[in-house]
Amino acid sequence: MRDLTIPAERHPEKAHKADNPQPQKPDWIRVKAPVGEGYKATRDIMRENKLVTVCEEAGCPNVGECWNQGHATMMIMGEVCTRACTFCNIATGKPPEDLDPFEPGRVAHAVKKLDLNHVVVTSVDRDDVEDGGAEHFAQTIRAIRKQSPATTIEILTPDFIRCDDSALEVVVEAKPDVFNHNLETVPGLYPEVRPGARYFHSLRLLQRVKELDPTVFTKSGIMVGLGENRQQVVQVMEDMRAADIDFLTIGQYLQPTPKHHAVDRFVTPEQFASYEKIAWNKGFLMVSATPLTRSSYHAGDDFARLRAAREAKLGSAKV
Repeated sequence: MRDLTIPAERHPEKAHKADNPQPQKPDWIRVKAPVGEGYKATRDIMRENKLVTVCEEAGCPNVGECWNQGHATMMIMGEVCTRACTFCNIATGKPPEDLDPFEPGRVAHAVKKLDLNHVVVTSVDRDDVEDGGAEHFAQTIRAIRKQSPATTIEILTPDFIRCDDSALEVVVEAKPDVFNHNLETVPGLYPEVRPGARYFHSLRLLQRVKELDPTVFTKSGIMVGLGENRQQVVQVMEDMRAADIDFLTIGQYLQPTPKHHAVDRFVTPEQFASYEKIAWNKGFLMVSATPLTRSSYHAGDDFARLRAAREAKLGSAKV
């Protein structure tokens, strides 16, 4: 039985790699350790319902702030991912278990218990499952809708690259409010940073969501500090807008362990502000670009702004 608290067992494919030095974080990256009654209450609800969160598994720096507010990103389909992206701290390998048919109900129960206005549901990649977990996502969406009909639902999905086209259709038919799939980085870095994935497949996936249901908001994000340059980041923005993506997130890459991809540089807050300005000018409905931005960081507040931006755009189009 693997012990996922041991780095060599958590990431067996990285164990043989040479260590990359982990540079000291600048002041604008540092956050407080997770504490507080809200944090403890959220943690207890996750434990009671035997749920995994990407907040913990990926080592998110914002876990203290978000959990204190009762916000947690549910991670479904287990805690072992079939991909081995070099930036990610989620355990990798062959998942030891089949999909849990009772998990959608437990997620829905936790959402109701936390009284969430907006929930984010993500997952590991499950290339060992024929539909990549598409039906499991759909069941989770439906279970949340049944128990918490007023809660808006954001999903952050795998790329379903090994699945039939119908897998994506199953997820979209369940009508999430936001469909998020992260491009993660610029195309030139995919072989090193995101092996097993394909940049233009991921881009096309998001474009197809809009074709299947134009009412669903689409969202995607990248990390900076992996070795990309400014021109490449701007090109990704152009590609996203060509695919009609509504919401862009940009955050600083933080190296989980010495065995992970090295931090190329820490992008300054001023550079993030510049990226944000460029993105707004490209026509995104919503942009979040800060060093600590993550896919689900302030997701509920951002969704409210996203919806208001669409309504304002539609209103101006009628004038």
